[in-house]
Amino acid sequence: MSKDKYVGMDVDKATVVTRVMDKDGKNLSEATIVLNGEALKDYVRGIGGTVHLTFEEGTQAAWLYDLLKPYVSELIVCDPRYNKRYGESKTDKLDARRLADLLRTKSLKAVYHGEKSTKSLKELAQSYETIVSDSVRVMNRIKAIYRGRAISCSGRSVYDGQKREQWLLQLKEPGVRKRAELLYRELDHLKELRRESKEALIKESRKHKLVKLLLTVPGLGSVRAAEIMAIVAYPQRFGNKRQFWSYCGLSVREYSSGDQEIKDGVIRKKKGKNTRGLIRCYNRQLKMIMKAATLEAIKREPFKNVYQRLIDRGLRVEVARVAVARKMAAIILTLMKRGESFDPEHLIKEVA
Repeated sequence: MSKDKYVGMDVDKATVVTRVMDKDGKNLSEATIVLNGEALKDYVRGIGGTVHLTFEEGTQAAWLYDLLKPYVSELIVCDPRYNKRYGESKTDKLDARRLADLLRTKSLKAVYHGEKSTKSLKELAQSYETIVSDSVRVMNRIKAIYRGRAISCSGRSVYDGQKREQWLLQLKEPGVRKRAELLYRELDHLKELRRESKEALIKESRKHKLVKLLLTVPGLGSVRAAEIMAIVAYPQRFGNKRQFWSYCGLSVREYSSGDQEIKDGVIRKKKGKNTRGLIRCYNRQLKMIMKAATLEAIKREPFKNVYQRLIDRGLRVEVARVAVARKMAAIILTLMKRGESFDPEHLIKEVA
């Protein structure tokens, strides 16, 4: 008799609702547990048998993964975008039952978790990106004040500390001027935090040998290389370059409702593909990094020559950039898997 048990967890900010099934889909038990580390460990240990556990990616997913992984034989953090069932009721108990059933039938889309060696790097990369995002938001708010009063403020001189008084004098309303002063002070604090977080990120990245290899790729600086390492972590989880393209948001989305046609009385497959742009499910931060790195790389060899050849063939600028980004992504994956430095003479031809 099989002792496999499949556990679905619906995690809320205060509680966890669980459902346990056997291999035939029979409901064995359900429970509502306080979201507490010791309580969850005691519950999982008490299930017995060979435990297969799943819950959806969310705020507590990384913490729960590290907490419960040692106590189960299989743990899958699944992508909630693939678990939606339109037209059905939605409650915590139903969600837990659906997750357990999907786990039992091996119908879940897993989200990667693991590689404790890159945990610190990942946290520092997220910290840096958050501070950069906050800085950009404050800078936009400062410019919005001037633009809202028809004051031209193109360029970056509006943020220059030495010219700040000149800009503030153009704001005649006391309340508006005070608001701008507070935003400038907030920006100064964020700039200091940005420098500090950047230094911490680069320092941590130097502990990883793969980052040094990534730095040999044109277009990748210290920050981008560190962020790629933090996001990818374990390159072997990508079976080939096409899987990595999808993760980077560089794969083409196809759409077709009729792939066959009858010609001369014979059923044949239609030629050509119906494309609808790039896929919409990807790692957004990694795509931003790849876009920025591509724009930098096409300014220098060997990517400059590759990009120019694509343009000469008649490709639109945006299509040529995507092609170069895909080539760069393939190179990055190959370098990380093989532990090699970038070789413009051999590596580009190999991954083309």
